[in-house]
Amino acid sequence: MSADPTASTNTPAVTWRIEDGIAVVTLSNPPVNGLSDRVRAGLSAALDALESTADLTGVVLVGEGRGFCGGADVRQFNTPAAQAEPRLRDVLDRLVRLPVPVVAALHGFALGGGLELALGAHVRIAQEGTEVGLTETTLGLIPGGGGTQRLPRLIGTGPALDVIVGGARLSAAEAAETGIVDAVFEGDPVAAGIRAVQVRAASGTGLTVLDDQPVPDASAVDFAVARAAARRNRRNARARLAAIDAVEAATRLPLAQGLDHERALFTELVEGPESKALRHLFFAERTASRIDALPRDTQPRTIEQAAVIGSGTMGAGIAMALAAADIPTIVVDTTDEAITRARGRIDATLASQAQRGRITQDQAARRSACITLTTDQADVAHADIIIEAVFEDLDVKRTVFGQLDAVAKPGAILATNTSRLDVDLIADATARPQDVIGLHFFSPANIMRLLEVVQGKRTADDVLATAMALARRIDKQPVLSQVGEGFIGNRMLSPYRREAEQLLESGASPRQVDEALEAFGFAMGPFAMSDLAGIDVSEAGRRTFRATADPVLLASQSDIPTKLYEAGRYGQKTGAGFYRYEEGDRTRYDDPAVQEIIEECAQASGVMRRMVTDEEIVERCVLALVNEAAKLLEDGIAQRDSDVDVVWVAGYNFPAYRGGPLFWAQQRGLDTVVARMREFEETLGAYWRPADLLVRRAEAGATMVR
Repeated sequence: MSADPTASTNTPAVTWRIEDGIAVVTLSNPPVNGLSDRVRAGLSAALDALESTADLTGVVLVGEGRGFCGGADVRQFNTPAAQAEPRLRDVLDRLVRLPVPVVAALHGFALGGGLELALGAHVRIAQEGTEVGLTETTLGLIPGGGGTQRLPRLIGTGPALDVIVGGARLSAAEAAETGIVDAVFEGDPVAAGIRAVQVRAASGTGLTVLDDQPVPDASAVDFAVARAAARRNRRNARARLAAIDAVEAATRLPLAQGLDHERALFTELVEGPESKALRHLFFAERTASRIDALPRDTQPRTIEQAAVIGSGTMGAGIAMALAAADIPTIVVDTTDEAITRARGRIDATLASQAQRGRITQDQAARRSACITLTTDQADVAHADIIIEAVFEDLDVKRTVFGQLDAVAKPGAILATNTSRLDVDLIADATARPQDVIGLHFFSPANIMRLLEVVQGKRTADDVLATAMALARRIDKQPVLSQVGEGFIGNRMLSPYRREAEQLLESGASPRQVDEALEAFGFAMGPFAMSDLAGIDVSEAGRRTFRATADPVLLASQSDIPTKLYEAGRYGQKTGAGFYRYEEGDRTRYDDPAVQEIIEECAQASGVMRRMVTDEEIVERCVLALVNEAAKLLEDGIAQRDSDVDVVWVAGYNFPAYRGGPLFWAQQRGLDTVVARMREFEETLGAYWRPADLLVRRAEAGATMVR
């Protein structure tokens, strides 16, 4: 095709050219072609040119680089740039009125505002492998560029409601099946778009303009049921309810009024605390994957085969996580009985996932076939990474690593799944400490996304790079931690539990503490969580703490969990812990025996029990997290404050819509946080002294912890 240079020009973020009467308009705003003010201005300039072009046959919209368009530029929200003219609505009003076929040729991704832009085209086609969706609710928002009004007019009210409220990403095939795209193609998007324009222009058929379609029918949709389901979502209920309101408006209002209603709802959400918190996490999760001190040219090692030592719940879960990424994995245990139990556990889990539709039967079979179980440790000789998942005891783990040193091939990565032990002491058991790293999976390891990557003093750079790459490959959220008691998450968990247990001695009940924190947004309170995880599991950590703790901190600890452990109350597994449980029933029942233990411990501590408010429960537990987080930042355990938030949201069910402990503290005001900690220091003890980092930042008038 010959280009017409007189019709070619460009702006910094949008380029366009005309070839044989067909305009190719390209979004060029790396990394995801976000719809920034510059892109909107560029699209407007392109429309100025196209509207005055004679003999125009059609228009192809494409994106440069990895994808079509990732949506609005989230970094510009709550800034003047987000309000700058032209608005996306203005651009779409003009785009849909072009008198020639407009084809959006999608590749890579068309998400959020990117799909809304595509809805302004007359035809949408998607390259095989493209992800399509209106994902705004995952950020506590709703589509603000017409998505809630145009998508129901395209595919119907019910299907559109599911897509918008769920915020899911659809494959190109799924998008074609629902009618969001008209066809799926292979090959170059520009060439496919030009062909689509030529076919449409040659057909002589009229243009389908969504803006001219009647209000969609809502007779088959029960909005009340949809709202009831949305309210149960802890992460983004407010956004989901607003999305339902906007879609319902599309069934009642003319387009212009529906767009006004959508925009008003969007504006309210974008100014709200929930969306700000979820957007903070959106960027925090991506930042957490970066290691600031790692040279950019560091190349990860190749991982083609893995091994796991230990076939218990954790070991089996890690193996399933690896197998889900098609990594052949050998699982080693000491007895045939253990191996048989593990095989049964793995196959039952995969079968259950297939039955519930989370994976296909073929995927379940393939993942099972990926996992080989053996009692011969020599079978790990060809593994590129070996992950130890045995009992949480330093001597046991050192013994295992000494054995692995003798059988692992040169260059194999030796990883420990310890949740709090010293990785450097484990590495000392080998002749290759540079190959040792901590990979702290969270249980169940095949489900939980968080992975603390623990860097030892002698861990090689390429081992660290490999661990981060492997985490992403198996769909985990990696966060880097340095060696230290409990790393990031469990170090913070200790003072959180300390306050919860002290509150019991002060006068609260396990139920009151749990329900107060669940009302704050935790999926499960600390005592319900202890019963689920097992009080016996954490007793070893308490023993270690008592042997090494500072006297001030030691005096702050309650003996309640140890007394429960000594009474054989390990939690749900024994039918009794902080609560009582009936066989086959996870309902929490209050138990007078627990109350007796609480009162005995309070008396032994010299505590006069009193009325405790829910507000005090939340303040003490959450501020304890904040203070410990600041201390570990001072100690260099975590890279950045946002990493701490990712750990506690992804691994410890801190409410996502509050952004994590440190984001919550920053929103509350560091001066307010420090003042409250000083009050607790006076009334509860010296261990509540605010971290020096918090004090310095508050005195400087800072809004960020670091």
